[in-house]
Amino acid sequence: MPDDAEWDVAVIGAGPAGLTAAGAAARAGARTVLVERAQHPRYKTCGGGLIGTSLAAVPGLPVPVRDEICAATVTLHNKHEFTRRERSPILAMVMRDEFDDALRRQAVADGAKLLQRSLVREVTQDTGRATARLADGTTITARVMIGADGSASVTAKHVGVTLGQVDLGLEVEIAVPPQVRQLWRGRVLLDWGPIPGSYAWIFPKDERLTAGVIAARGSGDRTRTYLQDFLTRHGLASFHRVQDSGHITRCRTATSPLRRDRVLVAGDAAGLLEPWTREGISFALRSGTLAGSIAAEAASGSGPAEVEQILGGYARAVNAALVPEMLAGRRVLSAFSRHPGAFHAGLATPRGWRTFVEFCRGETSWADVLRHRSARLALGLVSLA
Repeated sequence: MPDDAEWDVAVIGAGPAGLTAAGAAARAGARTVLVERAQHPRYKTCGGGLIGTSLAAVPGLPVPVRDEICAATVTLHNKHEFTRRERSPILAMVMRDEFDDALRRQAVADGAKLLQRSLVREVTQDTGRATARLADGTTITARVMIGADGSASVTAKHVGVTLGQVDLGLEVEIAVPPQVRQLWRGRVLLDWGPIPGSYAWIFPKDERLTAGVIAARGSGDRTRTYLQDFLTRHGLASFHRVQDSGHITRCRTATSPLRRDRVLVAGDAAGLLEPWTREGISFALRSGTLAGSIAAEAASGSGPAEVEQILGGYARAVNAALVPEMLAGRRVLSAFSRHPGAFHAGLATPRGWRTFVEFCRGETSWADVLRHRSARLALGLVSLA
């Protein structure tokens, strides 16, 4: 790639946020380049459960679904078990390497140029353009740049993203024999854990199970013990671990910026995720699409004032579409952290289960739920108990 190459839109990072951003920008007619440090398909630590909101964000994409979930078993500290079943799916299970690779193919088909094995070392800005300096010394310049390279990234640092909630997730991919595979097909397990705000999961994906736990960072030893005890209790500790990994999730503060001049951030780079479930894929897909569309429009702007007005629309769009869900999720997490037993009991009721199903299917959000006075009162009572 020559040093003087200039693009309308440059996207840094080819995860769900970056891939949807690049596709949206290219479809809008912008000359778009997408820069990725790794090589697709690549493993990514992730539960891989797609809620309906995620599926709705990628219409027409041939999603490589490994399993469709119609049942959930829920426990509290590995006890007080109940199982609920639905006639139609409430979640879709994917392997992230396969899902991201499907998004990659779509972005390229839409017209984005993909550069893989290209590590960005630095992002700078000059009048009317942003420049990324790569590890090999070359540079990429664009009228607008989108950072989608993770929360501890070059672009997040450049924009000045500030983070409030930080969690540690530990996860294993387990190869299981046919009889175990059949036991879990179409069913997930969720356990509300012993560490405040924590939970564990088992997700089926054909010949594999994904099992993991997530808890606030700073309780690493307890989190590791929780995962091992969880695997042992469910008879999974002795099976071969295809992957054994961990990751940090980071959630933005309420005042964290979403752009700096001509550099926007999306997905994890912006700290966008739902604080209670730590679900981030739908936020990545939606913020990426918003960022790509707005970047393409700004790249065709006729002057600085017009470009500024267009780019300012990104923060307005995120604040309208995504931030209310995050604020509601933070309230839910606060109450859940204090009294997981009350949440467990509430989820076991017909109304609680129906709300959970509607959330999983993308038919409602926690912001929608908390618009109802009865839900706000119930949450308040839990918080005060």
